[in-house]
Amino acid sequence: MSAHTNVQIIEHNGVPAFAVIPYGEYLKLVAPDDNDYIPHEVVGLMVKKGYNTVKAWRVHLKLTQKEVAEKAGITQSALSQMESSDNEMRTATLEKLAAALGVSVGQLED
Repeated sequence: MSAHTNVQIIEHNGVPAFAVIPYGEYLKLVAPDDNDYIPHEVVGLMVKKGYNTVKAWRVHLKLTQKEVAEKAGITQSALSQMESSDNEMRTATLEKLAAALGVSVGQLED
């Protein structure tokens, strides 16, 4: 973890009350520049309906199993099994599915 070097502490009655950081650092904190953002709807499908990440993303993106399977170069029945299983998928499989869905591998990992 990198230490913030340009932080200003504002005290009130001798007690730290606020920390002022450079705007660029603030943006990194509130909107990280990684591609692992997962939309609320995807999380909702995982929580409310018990979908795994692959199925939640597919439903969110309004894609059929056939469409995703064809883009990923796998069979529809293989995708169906992956969506109904809690088993960990191989990295190569996750990479294919991520590319087919247009998301990052990190967004598919549990």
